[in-house]
Amino acid sequence: MGERLAMSAAERRRVEVMSRVRDGQLTVAAAAAALGVSERQAWRLKARYAAAGDAGLVHRLRGRASNRTTDGAARAAAALARYRAAYAGFGPTLACEYLAADGYDVSHDALGRWLRAAGLFEPRRKRGTHRLRRPRRERAGELVQMDGSWHDWLGGRGPWCCLMVLVDDATGRVLARFYDRETQAAAFDAFGRYAAARGLPRAVYVDKAGIYRADVGTPPTQFGRAMGELGVELILANGPQAKGRVERMNGTLQDRLAKALGLRGASTVAAANAVLDGRWLDAFNDRFAVPAARTGDAHRRVPAGVRLDEVLCAREARAVGRDWCVRWRGRILQVDARHAALDLPRPGRRVEVTEKADGQLLVRHRGADLTWREVAAPDPRPAAAKPRTPVTNNAAYR
Repeated sequence: MGERLAMSAAERRRVEVMSRVRDGQLTVAAAAAALGVSERQAWRLKARYAAAGDAGLVHRLRGRASNRTTDGAARAAAALARYRAAYAGFGPTLACEYLAADGYDVSHDALGRWLRAAGLFEPRRKRGTHRLRRPRRERAGELVQMDGSWHDWLGGRGPWCCLMVLVDDATGRVLARFYDRETQAAAFDAFGRYAAARGLPRAVYVDKAGIYRADVGTPPTQFGRAMGELGVELILANGPQAKGRVERMNGTLQDRLAKALGLRGASTVAAANAVLDGRWLDAFNDRFAVPAARTGDAHRRVPAGVRLDEVLCAREARAVGRDWCVRWRGRILQVDARHAALDLPRPGRRVEVTEKADGQLLVRHRGADLTWREVAAPDPRPAAAKPRTPVTNNAAYR
């Protein structure tokens, strides 16, 4: 048996065409057109085929290093030294981006091989239930997915904190902000920043946390009430997979953003937000956001006369006592006597108390602001009586 010759599909195509040139079925010019090479190169291939047969058409660098390559061991050693010094724990793809900025030109595949060989990186396999990916919405602003990611964002340099993430479903553009925890105030502030920057989305997709979900038969939460006033549909997800786009974004940010905060030495929530306010988030969106399937923006402007800071806040109806006082979260608000004609203590009449994000309180009745002053709350518990000293009668009985 003859020696076996391994050939690629392109090389087998060359053998087929050159054999037809040898048999006179094709001209050299026609062979060059069929192979997508110049006629001069086709003449070279014909000569090599005539001299060495099929082996003459195999790429001459088969089994040899590229003429453009450099010393692989030296490149690997230099890249790994820089990786250990500055980017330990980074994945190959993210590390390549930072290494390229430092002047180390290496592909993520090569770096991955070097890291695995050195025991510095072990890929994690993900297994789970098969699911169908929901297609993106067609226009920007049709749906925004919102979630809070509680994580060690500061890498032990500071306390754990929460990143509120809002992702446009059609384009994947992200707006994010750090807070101490995922609270009602944090959700209001994050959504307000999004609305101020891009407008009101048609719908917002959130999980069933207590700040978003109201039990059946109960009034909506403060967040639900605010979305209703702004005309934004509030969609509650039945599970994390339902809002998978923002969940996957949380994982990406926990890798890329957390490492960027570490490189910048951020150790507080304010310092982390300063990184976001810089160019980091813009650069992230420029790289990973995608065009929407349809042109046109579905975001709406905030309606005229609507102040976001008075909608995205706590607001509840309160009864006025016979002493013309309103109770609000342990505080007592005394309505001024100038509103006596309203007869507010009458049963069925209520005022609306609004507490803005900055702590300012507004008391309104039928849309009109009322003037008030805060009075000191009485001591809820009376002073305990002094214990009486027990009297013992030691006199003898007669």
